[in-house]
Amino acid sequence: MAKAKTIQAPKGMRDILPEEQRYWRHVLKKAEPLLEFFGFEKMETPILESTELFTRSVGEGTDIVEKEMFTLRTKGGDSLTLRPEGTAPTVRAYIENGMSVRPHPVKLYYAGPFFRHDQPQKGRYRQFYQLGAETIGDGSDAVDAELIFLGHKLLSGLGLGGYNVHINSIGDSNCRPAYVKALKDYYKNRIKKLCPSCKVRLKTNILRMLDCKEEGCKEIAKDAPQTVDYLDDDCKRHFKHVLEFLDEAKVPYILNPHLVRGLDYYTRTVFEFLPEESAGAQSAVISGGRYDKLIEMLGGSKTPASGWAMGLDRVVEALKDNNISIPDSKPKPKVFLAQLGDAAKRKSLVLFEALRRAGVETKSSLGRDSIKSQLRIAHRLGVKFTLIMGQKESLDGTIILRDMDASTQETIPMEKIVDEVKKRLKA
Repeated sequence: MAKAKTIQAPKGMRDILPEEQRYWRHVLKKAEPLLEFFGFEKMETPILESTELFTRSVGEGTDIVEKEMFTLRTKGGDSLTLRPEGTAPTVRAYIENGMSVRPHPVKLYYAGPFFRHDQPQKGRYRQFYQLGAETIGDGSDAVDAELIFLGHKLLSGLGLGGYNVHINSIGDSNCRPAYVKALKDYYKNRIKKLCPSCKVRLKTNILRMLDCKEEGCKEIAKDAPQTVDYLDDDCKRHFKHVLEFLDEAKVPYILNPHLVRGLDYYTRTVFEFLPEESAGAQSAVISGGRYDKLIEMLGGSKTPASGWAMGLDRVVEALKDNNISIPDSKPKPKVFLAQLGDAAKRKSLVLFEALRRAGVETKSSLGRDSIKSQLRIAHRLGVKFTLIMGQKESLDGTIILRDMDASTQETIPMEKIVDEVKKRLKA
């Protein structure tokens, strides 16, 4: 009989194995208390959303919508998309669930998988994981600064202190048209030197030309007009105050006039956390900005908002690359439960549950029949005591308590064993 063909995970997607999970638990264990201290509440949105949610919010001229979304048609004819980012779903949930009546700002965070049909590479997967934080209902510069400060503290708390905030202001609908016109005037005599993608962006999404990764386009962009030179007084004041907050909080930042972010809904402040030695967006571990028009774009009332998303995959890789020690959060077992014979196995399962309820961390291997092999496991785990139940003990209602350090053992009535173990563990 021919050997069946093995099936592998889809390209750009991978399994996160048990030994990897401690990194993910560690990041969330650090992040969630910090977010909640700052007043953020956790929420979850569906992995599938209406395709229109992203074409209206992220923008039809963006790479995400044009090239990267996983979209399907249901049997009922609906167009659904695996969420490529978290802000639009959060805003959709805010509007749909009537959260506008809550005291503002509404501060929300989320964590989970997202999907983009992108070329896989280090730190970039087609199924990737993000932790996001959104502050809805406050247009002040202090909110932008608080979010950036929060990202800085989170990375520092993880031992990843070597990051700078690259920051820019892209203005708003009052001052951006003049800047877009200046960009078009700048690029119109340089079209022939642009890459094919930027020739399209010139017509559909001109701001994205500023962070094109093609060397020729990067060289042209160096002398392009800068957004800060076209900000109106309100946007200038907003940006100035954000920077003053960061100065006061000693958050390291770099003014990056070419930073625009790849989503159409951003206004005013945009930022990315990049390693000190990097200048490429591929290395960003946190990215975000202000999006004062998005809620109105999606059918809600005019409501300012700001937020960021952290790439959990990249953070985990950074922890490994920097050889940062991750504590094992799983408690070490104190007791091993060994058994021999069917009757003993049945009684052991009940005892195992009694020990769990009593808060005694216990391990066992019910499938094994050899006492010798079970004792080897107990030695490997480094437990203090092994409880041994054979056929005789199961009939007598007793159990053997073996002290692994002293290599001594005694027989104890079954009904007293939980209290006896707890007492000896405290001694």
